[in-house]
Amino acid sequence: MTIAISILVIISALFMIVTVLLQSSNARGLGAIAGEVTANMNKKQAASVDAKLALGTKIAAGVFVVLSLLLWMIG
Repeated sequence: MTIAISILVIISALFMIVTVLLQSSNARGLGAIAGEVTANMNKKQAASVDAKLALGTKIAAGVFVVLSLLLWMIG
């Protein structure tokens, strides 16, 4: 059981990292990775993609916290 939860924690952490890096930002930092994709879309589609990435980040963070606490309680 501990191994399965640990694997899920790692997957949620990686998903959270990817979604944060893909979010566009006002600065030309790591968020510029998605800037190339959103540059060809109109503003409404870009905002929709950013909203989905933000939602994915929040869900991944919640899953990460819950699984980490569960892992701590089991171990």
